[in-house]
Amino acid sequence: MNNKVKILTNGLLKENPTLRLVLGTCPTLAVTTAASSGLGMGIAAAFVLICSNIVISALRKVIPDKVRLPAYITIIATFVTIVQMLVKAFFTELDTALGVYLPLIVVNCIILGRAEMFASKNKVVDSALDGVGMGLGFTLILVLMGSFRELISKGSIFGVMLLPESLDRFTLMGSAPGGFFTFGLFMAIVVWIEIKTNNRIKRSIGCEGCPSKGACAGKGECE
Repeated sequence: MNNKVKILTNGLLKENPTLRLVLGTCPTLAVTTAASSGLGMGIAAAFVLICSNIVISALRKVIPDKVRLPAYITIIATFVTIVQMLVKAFFTELDTALGVYLPLIVVNCIILGRAEMFASKNKVVDSALDGVGMGLGFTLILVLMGSFRELISKGSIFGVMLLPESLDRFTLMGSAPGGFFTFGLFMAIVVWIEIKTNNRIKRSIGCEGCPSKGACAGKGECE
C-alpha cells in the first residue's frame, strides 16, 4: 500500500516532471499565459498520460523491443486525437488558446518518458497511478504558473479580476520573457524548499542523470 502511495505522490514534488525532471518545458512556457489555458493543457496531458500508461503497460510483453518507440507514439497519438476532437467540439476557446500545443502532446517528453521509463516495466495499476501522479504534478505547476503570470499581467486569475483597475499591469509577464522568468522563479523556489528541508537532490550529468536513459540502454547514443 505504501508503495502505491509513493508512486502516486512522486509526481507532485519529488519527481515533478516540470520542475524536477525538467520535461515538457515548451508547452509549459507557451500555455501558462493564463490559469485557464494551463489547466486545460494539464488535464489534456494528464488524460493522455494515464490512458497511454495503462495501454502500454498492458501490452508491454507483446510489443517487440525493436519497435517499442513507434508503438508508444502510435498509442499516445490515438489518445491525443481523441482529446483534440473533444476539445474542438466542446471547448473551442480552449482549443484556440492551446493552438498547436494540443496536438504536440504526442511528442511531449513527459508522456513518452513515462512510457519508456515506467509503464513498459510495471503493472497496469502501478502505471495508472504513475500517470495520475505525474499528470497532477504537471497540471499543478501549469495552473500555478498560469495564475501567477495572469495575475501580474492582467490582474486576474481564471478571468476573475483581483487587482484594481488603477494598478498598472506588468504586461511583459504575458509574453515569452515572462514565461522564462516565471519558470526560473518556480525552479528557484523548489531548490530553496530542498535546502530548507535538507532534501537536496544531487543531479548528475551524463547517462546516469538522463531521464531518457532507457531509450539508449545507457550507451550514450542519444547524445
